[in-house]
Amino acid sequence: MSQELPIIVPSSESHVKESIAVSETTYRFYREVEVRSEFKRYCEWYSSTAQNNRQELKKMRGELNIFQWFRRRN
Repeated sequence: MSQELPIIVPSSESHVKESIAVSETTYRFYREVEVRSEFKRYCEWYSSTAQNNRQELKKMRGELNIFQWFRRRN
């Protein structure tokens, strides 16, 4: 009966440690890829938002400022 069942746990302890190390390395790699992708998306969002804000500011500076009439103290 033991001949029919596949070996699930490796027999040597070093093989187990190696498997765990490989799993940990793989997890860290994919986590690093995920973090960098999130950061890249954030940077792209920030850049586009900043560009939109600069365009709105330029547009606002060209508009008539009616509050300036009330601030004059002549």
